Amino acid sequence: MDRDKIKALIALLDDPNDEVFSSVEHALLKEPVEIVPELEKAWEASLDGLFQSRVENIIHTIQLNDIHTELKNWLASPNKDLLYGAFLVCKYQYPEVSIIRLKEQLSELRKDIWLEMNEHLTSLEKIRIVNHVLFDIHKFSRNTSRYLAPENNYICEVLNTHKGNPLSVSVIYSILCRELGMPVYGVNLPKNFILAFIDETAINDNDQLADEAAVLFYINPINKGAVLGRKEIEYFVKQQKLQPKEEFFLPCDNVTIIKRMFNNLSFGYDSNGEEAKKEEIQKLLALFDE
Repeated sequence: MDRDKIKALIALLDDPNDEVFSSVEHALLKEPVEIVPELEKAWEASLDGLFQSRVENIIHTIQLNDIHTELKNWLASPNKDLLYGAFLVCKYQYPEVSIIRLKEQLSELRKDIWLEMNEHLTSLEKIRIVNHVLFDIHKFSRNTSRYLAPENNYICEVLNTHKGNPLSVSVIYSILCRELGMPVYGVNLPKNFILAFIDETAINDNDQLADEAAVLFYINPINKGAVLGRKEIEYFVKQQKLQPKEEFFLPCDNVTIIKRMFNNLSFGYDSNGEEAKKEEIQKLLALFDE
């Protein structure tokens, strides 16, 4: 990055000539996200409303382009790490979010769970410990007062407030369990999102699920980690008047989870009347269909 060139371009952003501004804007939008601090410094140093507005729009576009590129790379990666996918979702609303900070917060929770564990526990006993730490000690719960709010889908926000929706709480729960050696995967159940504790023999050496992965039991994190059997899921599907599908009972991949997070965001911003944000999320969602 040529800082002198960037500073020279930024200095031209208050030019009243539309052609000059358009040319400068075009040049800046080609630059990487690393130029954002220079743009922010220029914004802080200026009292010109037009200049500040132009800088804000350029910063937002650069950051959005950066998410677009990173998400595209994540979708093309072989492992598609769940935490990193959720981190990219957070970057849409919180561009300064730190993956290191997210890992630190998760590590603190993981340590609290690990201290209660021992090698003689059954799968159900391990899950009871996870539930105790997350829901009794740290008080993770559904954000009942603002259930459709977009922030419920940003795990950086959920880790701070301990309030979220079924999907975000399930993602945090699953990441912690997996890091502790428990094979807990998401289940893309409509009108809810739950987890499945998988028979470890159904997972291959690459940590990939077999096609017919055996579910030992289900977990409903938004209901304090209640343990469920297949019959309870069948009853829920019937109660919601859904056409039963096998995918409602089997683990889904991380792409499905992150796509649902973005879909939730699109719906949340639409409910708030934030049409511009909805359209931006829709453009990111289009990457999943490429």
